[in-house]
Amino acid sequence: MNLSLIALVLLGAFLFCFLVQLYFSLFVHLRLAKFTVQEIPVANATPITVIICARNEAANLQANLPAILTQQYPDFEVVVVNDRSWDGTKEILRDFEAVYPNLKVVTVPESAKYIAGKKFAVTMGIKAAKHDWLVFTDADCKPASSQWLTGMQKPADPSTEILLAYSPYTKRRGLLNALIRFETFFTAVNYLSYAIKGMPYMGVGRNMAYQKALFFKNKGFAAHMHIPSGDDDLFVNAHANAFNTAIQIHPDTFMYTDPKRTWGAYLKQKKRHFGAGKLYKAKHKFILSSQIIIQFLFYALLVALCCSRETQLIAGALFLLSVLIRSLIYPRLLKKLDYPGLRWWFPLLDILLFIFLVFNGILSIFVKKVQWK
Repeated sequence: MNLSLIALVLLGAFLFCFLVQLYFSLFVHLRLAKFTVQEIPVANATPITVIICARNEAANLQANLPAILTQQYPDFEVVVVNDRSWDGTKEILRDFEAVYPNLKVVTVPESAKYIAGKKFAVTMGIKAAKHDWLVFTDADCKPASSQWLTGMQKPADPSTEILLAYSPYTKRRGLLNALIRFETFFTAVNYLSYAIKGMPYMGVGRNMAYQKALFFKNKGFAAHMHIPSGDDDLFVNAHANAFNTAIQIHPDTFMYTDPKRTWGAYLKQKKRHFGAGKLYKAKHKFILSSQIIIQFLFYALLVALCCSRETQLIAGALFLLSVLIRSLIYPRLLKKLDYPGLRWWFPLLDILLFIFLVFNGILSIFVKKVQWK
């Protein structure tokens, strides 16, 4: 087959994207697929402080807080920071305080309304914590089991200062829910795989832990207090490394969260996350940007090559090979991270997620104002 110069260039670029895509799958994400999930260790004597920030979360606290306050761990407290709520959160927390002696409520005063959202609330919670090992979650989260806190205790390795865990979204009907869960899955696969690889770059505040001493040693959120989001991923990005970070993905330690119900709410959430990513370390921004760019070029070149008879057979074969190889890895990971039902939709959701990320990136250029609640 005699191919024109343009066809050869396009095929070469397509092959390059194919190989880079396979690198991420086989040499990064496969690490998580092969990762051995250890049994949850016996609870040790190290005390724990759980920190939850709540702004107008009365219903969620009523539904989820008891499962956290009754964890089977010998010594822990739960600090809930009421960030200027007006929906009955104050009254609900007062009722819980009367029943649970391990609950401590901290209130953000109205005078703090001009201070950057959640980070100020988190900082108040950390300052109020009695213990050095801090476990973070949100008011709309419910632990998978009564052993969640035991699994989130400080690892035996004394050098570990940060523990990254996993927070899946609950399953509901509809395309939006499937896309949200799939996007969360790929985000988790990425940050957990890179943590195993020795290059942790983010964590999710719905389920993570670190030492109080680490927070104050690095002046908390001072470097990015002006950014509405990033109390979790920017802190981890700045202070996690190959020696002080571990992961926990035992199913009993999953922290389930109710996902957004509308496209508008989801776009707003992703916009907030997108803003934090701009402050990642340069090497992390390069890697994450490369993944998106390579994915974009892969599909763009696939469409271009399939429009020509002389290249469509080769391009189609490479695409099918890519799907086949990745289908041997990601459905396995979907099962490991409790999204087994999505494995049948993997190729389609992969394309839809890419389209959504591109759209969200473009939207983020024009929509600037975001806030926590």
